[in-house]
Amino acid sequence: FPSYTGVVATVARLVVSAEFWEHIGSTVGLFSMGFVLAVVIGVPIGIIMGRWAGVYRLLSPSMELLRPLPSAAIIPIAILFLGIGAQMRVFVVFFGSLWPVLINSIQGARGVDPSVAQTCSVFGIVGRKYILRVLLPSALPSIMAGMRISLAIALILAITVEMVVGGPGVGFMIIDAQRSFQFSVTYGGVIVIGVMGYAINMIF
Repeated sequence: FPSYTGVVATVARLVVSAEFWEHIGSTVGLFSMGFVLAVVIGVPIGIIMGRWAGVYRLLSPSMELLRPLPSAAIIPIAILFLGIGAQMRVFVVFFGSLWPVLINSIQGARGVDPSVAQTCSVFGIVGRKYILRVLLPSALPSIMAGMRISLAIALILAITVEMVVGGPGVGFMIIDAQRSFQFSVTYGGVIVIGVMGYAINMIF
């Protein structure tokens, strides 16, 4: 094991290097694209599934079939169909971070007080107006909880994809350092991931 001071010194050396920030930028970009896609797709579908029981019955078998799949385990399948480029990386992050957003959106849409829904119906607040002015604000706490869970999953999967596939990114930096026996860089990279996760959570 490298010494604690050695790891701290390595992190300090990494922070002032341009290559380190290229790795950070690549990881943040991959994480962000996958997470944003999960939110943009998961929230509307979740609201629709939670609002209309027929849509839920139609889509829930597919959701329950795909949701338990370990996200890291689909990397070989994603490589088979999408290659090893940016599309595959974003898809894996999106796939893993979609489910907490989707499920929490469904539960949030279902959690609207029935008396509120009835009152809205009486006052003519229906359709799009009901969804935007009543359902979405009521579901927002649940949706935000799902997004917060997905943040961590998206970061984990971004690092995992970089470790498995290679290319720029903090995950690749850690694996590359481990293979070349630069263990202080390996441990320093792990510390950097922890700091990234903490910062992302606090910003959110």
